[in-house]
Amino acid sequence: MEMCKIMCRGYRFAGVHCGLKAAPKLDLGVIMSDRSAAAAALFTTNRFPAAPVIAGRRQLAAGGPVRLVVVNSGNANACTGEEGIAAVRRIAAAAGAVFDVPAAAVFVGSTGVIGEPLPVARLESGLPAAREALAEDGLDAFSRAIMTTDSHPKVAAGMVEIAGHRVGVLGIAKGAGMIEPHMATMLAYLLTDADVASPRLDPLLRRVAANSFNRITVDGDTSTNDTVLLLANGASGCRPETAAELALLEAELERVAGELARMIVADGEGATKTVTVAVRGAADAADAERVARTVSRSLLVKTAWFGEDANWGRIIAAVGNAGVAVEPAAVRIFLDDVLVVDGGRRAPDYREEDGTMVFRRPAYTVAVEIGAGPGTFSVLAADLSYDYVRINADYRT
Repeated sequence: MEMCKIMCRGYRFAGVHCGLKAAPKLDLGVIMSDRSAAAAALFTTNRFPAAPVIAGRRQLAAGGPVRLVVVNSGNANACTGEEGIAAVRRIAAAAGAVFDVPAAAVFVGSTGVIGEPLPVARLESGLPAAREALAEDGLDAFSRAIMTTDSHPKVAAGMVEIAGHRVGVLGIAKGAGMIEPHMATMLAYLLTDADVASPRLDPLLRRVAANSFNRITVDGDTSTNDTVLLLANGASGCRPETAAELALLEAELERVAGELARMIVADGEGATKTVTVAVRGAADAADAERVARTVSRSLLVKTAWFGEDANWGRIIAAVGNAGVAVEPAAVRIFLDDVLVVDGGRRAPDYREEDGTMVFRRPAYTVAVEIGAGPGTFSVLAADLSYDYVRINADYRT
């Protein structure tokens, strides 16, 4: 955490208990930029977006800077109607007053149980303590304050040299269930001290998310609150101008986002395995993506991963269910370097014990070769265990 603080300048953090969760659990987190930060965000594609998502879309569309991020856990403020929107406005106004920033520069996020009114007064009561706790080394407290079913905080950081400047990148995320977004992840905050205007940040963030957060799945569900926010405050004094300079920043952001994405899958609710489903040789990238997502979402495949049962029939059946034109005689399937299926049937030299040894590993790759063209796509997925059912059956109790 100390290294993360040093790497990305001009940001301070806090995490406190405000009463949304049982004491002493942290449930209110704050990120403050010491200067106005350009912002870009991606939000859930769920048709029931939470109030903070609706408000955040409007805020980003207005194009103003962000100085303060306020996030609560324990309550999603989702499916709460106009009351929920009013709660977001009230939080922004209260936080603006406490932290001495314009309410329009306060970005609000929530995560937790859907459908319950947000106890705004509790959040308001916690804001002065958050202001008091605000510090460069408050990152650990912030990352814990935004957790729900996560077993641990998720933080990644890096640094890249651009035009003679050392530019920092920092990422904080939460998420362990309801993970397969199409535009974002559960909640993720990417920060940089580079100076980049919002119109340039938006396409950059879309590419970063496409290669990280949008290539993971735990359970195939998209939350009402999924948000990725990217802030650039310019504290490094570096303003990437050329395509090459922006590419350096993008690569580091993608690396940090990729680390967070892997942490989310590894910490998936009840997860015991992280499996890369890599599809090669599809007619095009779209077909490859359909196959990869179908295999990685299959409950039968995911339970086989958990049970360490190298039942390749489940994998090939999922490939055939993807809605993609496939010539069975051209299909090959590998478990890491073990050829399991060749020509759409069991490989002649395949031994069950070899496949089982792969399935016993904590991380491995299922590679599917279609033999129809140049299309490739990969997804990082979790298995489905008894604990996933237990966690979600008991989530509200």
